Amino acid sequence: MHTLELPVLTEQQQLLSSADGAGRALYVETYGCQMNLNDTEIVQAIMAGQGYRLTTSIEDADVVLLNTCAIRDNAERKIHERLKHLRYWRKRKPQMVVGVLGCMAERLRSSLLGEQGLVDIVVGPDEYRRLPELVERAFEGELGIAVKLSRVETYDDITPIRTQGISAWISIMRGCDKFCTFCVVPFTRGRERSRPLASIVREAENLWEQGFREVTLLGQNVNSYRDPGGAGDFADLLAAVATAVPHMRIRYTTSHPYDMSDRLIETMAAYANICPYIHLPVQSGSNRILQLMNRHYTVEQYLGRIEKIRATIPGCALSTDIIVGFCTETDEDHQQTLELLRTVRYDGAYMFKYSPRENTKAWKMGDDVPDHVKSQRLDEIIQLQNRISWEINQTEIGRTVEVLVEGPSKRDSTQWQGRTDTNKVVVFPHIGATAGYIVGDVVKVRIERATSATLLGCIAE
Repeated sequence: MHTLELPVLTEQQQLLSSADGAGRALYVETYGCQMNLNDTEIVQAIMAGQGYRLTTSIEDADVVLLNTCAIRDNAERKIHERLKHLRYWRKRKPQMVVGVLGCMAERLRSSLLGEQGLVDIVVGPDEYRRLPELVERAFEGELGIAVKLSRVETYDDITPIRTQGISAWISIMRGCDKFCTFCVVPFTRGRERSRPLASIVREAENLWEQGFREVTLLGQNVNSYRDPGGAGDFADLLAAVATAVPHMRIRYTTSHPYDMSDRLIETMAAYANICPYIHLPVQSGSNRILQLMNRHYTVEQYLGRIEKIRATIPGCALSTDIIVGFCTETDEDHQQTLELLRTVRYDGAYMFKYSPRENTKAWKMGDDVPDHVKSQRLDEIIQLQNRISWEINQTEIGRTVEVLVEGPSKRDSTQWQGRTDTNKVVVFPHIGATAGYIVGDVVKVRIERATSATLLGCIAE
């Protein structure tokens, strides 16, 4: 699953009142990947169920929780810096409870507890049900830690608190069994376990009734989903959700190439509301590096999956993850990755420098590629991918595409934006109340210009 290089300080916490209106205020900041965003929604639901009200203002907060990422060292450094910043608020509100949640909490465990005299509780991804108890004890002066991994926890009975909008995540499974040598996920989130198919379908139906118009089925490796009741695999789940909510856009992330089956690809092609977009992380274009990463496939096998996708789902957009400067990576390995990008021609990519993580097998291999070499190689990959993305987007000019309206553009409120089913951002002029559409509608936009990241056009007559 790809992660964001910068932390996502979510605005998703909306101010809610508890049943009696007397609850303490909870503020959550979320860093990292989509799983963390979904986990924050679960945490909010658990805490709101115990009478806490959710706030977007740290000044208003009695409890501050940082939901963390441990994928790269840079993400962890940002949390340590954020904890320093929280000292200001702790001085103003000495009774404030501060907690660290998520992957970093599980990885560093007791070393975080009491850090800088700030951290009161440390809670891993499988222990969120214990949060209310640990927070209450913290108010009484007791430090708390709960980081045990579970073989069964999926939070299936908890309805996440989501802000009003049109898109939602549905967690279908937790953990990962792949054990890529660079990845801490199996150690911070545990082994794979899937939610029941029927409950996922019900959640999608409920979201449609609530006004959501797009869902993303979420897991570390969704392709390995298996219904615990024996009702089928991920292809069966995808078909069941698509059938249950035929007018809702269905997306999913993230796929592992080894488990991307012909049947799954054919299922995508069979349903118009399953978006023709696949995020398929390749990580490297070198077979030698892929073997060191324990990725379970070769470049040739990966390209075979790409060929099957494009033959079965014409026009399907593709994105990927690339790790630059993995252990022992040579310039030849790097050139092979560049060649793979030229061959596949992804619509987009998430590209990062390798960051060694303790407890992984790659940690013992050493980090022998100098940082300046990583930076140079990363820059080459980014430049190539940006050029490919630009060239692909130029082919959209003159076309009329269907766009799910998301609302005002962040840069200019007179412009609105939305996404195509291929996950491309489209920006178009908005003419106010007379526009004839609202957030959540699907409109037709004629594309007039394009950058490497955005399509720009106007509403088609």
